[in-house]
Amino acid sequence: MVNPMDLPPSGSDYTHLRAFIAVAESLSFSRAAANMGISGSALSQLIRSFEERVGVRLLNRTTRSVTLTEAGKNLLLRVQPAVAELADAMGQVRRYQERPAGTVRIHAFRSAARRFIQPILADFVDRFPDVVLDIAVDDAVIDFVANGYDAAIRIGEVIEQDMVAVRLGPEMRQIAVASPAYLARFGRPAHPRDLLQHRCIRWRWPGQTQPYAWEFCENGHWFSVAVDGPLIVNDKAAGVWAALAGVGIDFVVEDRVAAPIRDGALVPLLTEWSAPFPGHFLCYPRQRQMAPALRVFIDAVRTGTAQAA
Repeated sequence: MVNPMDLPPSGSDYTHLRAFIAVAESLSFSRAAANMGISGSALSQLIRSFEERVGVRLLNRTTRSVTLTEAGKNLLLRVQPAVAELADAMGQVRRYQERPAGTVRIHAFRSAARRFIQPILADFVDRFPDVVLDIAVDDAVIDFVANGYDAAIRIGEVIEQDMVAVRLGPEMRQIAVASPAYLARFGRPAHPRDLLQHRCIRWRWPGQTQPYAWEFCENGHWFSVAVDGPLIVNDKAAGVWAALAGVGIDFVVEDRVAAPIRDGALVPLLTEWSAPFPGHFLCYPRQRQMAPALRVFIDAVRTGTAQAA
C-alpha cells in the first residue's frame, strides 16, 4: 500500500506547509491567519487537513495556547529553510517581471546588426543595466531556436513559417555593379545570362559548399545564373571592395552601394531584371509568456526602426 507521504508534493502541500509554518512560528492561529490574509476557520481547516494527510498531530491547541508536538518541531526544523528558499525564489521570478533582467541571445545577419541593433545599443544598455545582450552576427541560415537563441533578425525569404515576424524595413533588391575601369576593359552585360562571360565576384552563404547563384526576375518569373569568376568571398563588404578595385562584377543589396554609385565609383547593371524581395524582419517563436528582457529588446528595436524611418 502506498503511503500518501511518499507521493510527490502537490500544489496543496505548499499551501499546507505555509499554513503550518505560520502557526508554528507565531504559536497563534489568529496572528497566523492575519499574516496569511485568511480567516481563522480557513486556517484551522488547512491545519486539520494537513495533519490528516501526514497522519500525525503537529500542533497541540487549547483555547489559551498553541504548542508544537515533537513531530511538529521536527517538521518545522526540516521544512522552514526549504519553504523560505522557495519563497525567495518565487520573489526573484516576480522581480524579473518588475525589472527586466537576464541574458537575451540574438542571431542577426551582418547587415541587420549594423542597421537595426548598432543604433540602439548605447541607449539600451543604459536603460536596462540588468539585461545582457548576447549577439551572434552571422549570415548563416540556422535553426536559431534549436541553437539556443531567443530571436533573430534576417531577411523575409528565410524565416520559418511558424515564427512571429515583425517587419523592420522596406523591401530590398540586389543589383549587379562594376567599376568604370572594369566596364571599359570588359564591356557591359546586356542580359543576366551574359554574366557567364564575365568575371564575377561570388559570395558563399556560411555553411554552404557552393557559391550563391545570382537571382533575377523576368516577366514576373525568377531565374538564377550560376556565375563564375576569380574571387569567392564570405563577406559582402569584401565583395564591394573587390568591385571598387575593378576585380569584377559584384551582386549586392542596392542600399549598400548607394554611396559609391552616387560618386560614380560603381555603375549599376541589369537593373531592369532586379526585382524587390522581402526585407529584414525580427522573428521569434510564439510564446504565451515572453521574458521581460526579450520584450524590452524587441520594443527597443521596433522603436529605433520607427524613429529612423
